[in-house]
Amino acid sequence: MRTQGELTAVIPTLNAAQTLPRTLAALAGQVDRIVVADGGSTDTTHAIAAAAGAQVVEAPRGRGSQLAAGTAAAATLWLLVIHADTRPGPGWRSAAAAFMADPAQADHAGHFRFALDDAAPQARRLERAVAWRCRALGLPYGDQGLLIRRDTLAALGGFRAIPIMEDVDLARRIGRRRLVALDAAFVTSAARWRAEGWWLRSARNLSCLALWFAGVPPARIARLYARRR
Repeated sequence: MRTQGELTAVIPTLNAAQTLPRTLAALAGQVDRIVVADGGSTDTTHAIAAAAGAQVVEAPRGRGSQLAAGTAAAATLWLLVIHADTRPGPGWRSAAAAFMADPAQADHAGHFRFALDDAAPQARRLERAVAWRCRALGLPYGDQGLLIRRDTLAALGGFRAIPIMEDVDLARRIGRRRLVALDAAFVTSAARWRAEGWWLRSARNLSCLALWFAGVPPARIARLYARRR
């Protein structure tokens, strides 16, 4: 029987052995179930997830397809979608509990504050830019976490099986007025920004967003994104 406060974390993974342990450790004891939706990992991702007591669901590669499979496997009323290189920060569970207990939020979705695990000034600038994007445009990304009722997600049509921009696609369907910023941070690894360059990676992400709004098919955006890496 589902209860109001039960929560399943759904994590899409692909060769996430380096970052997944910290995410699972941060979720331990904070959620009722964990579903890892894997897109064909060849490292120890499966073993790490199983050792943490997570349910592993195989899905076609691509976050949209993986999240569609992962959320379908979840049985609790509430879902927390979180990336494998992101971990919840202090106070997140209290903020989530208050949101889930409020009947007025039943058809809304919550997202958390974007933060990076790097002391560099570039990280703080990026965090401020993301905060502005969420306030002004109503576009939280997947690395901020998404807290949503299972039936609300189903009514919206769920995650679409697209290879990229699945978070923007869903945020647009939820609508700015039904997206609620929760007062806690979700901390994402800055490794990719450090490896690719702060400005280059940010510019690539912005380019993907621009192409999406220009109507370029997600599969083509994904190919362009991969080609530039």
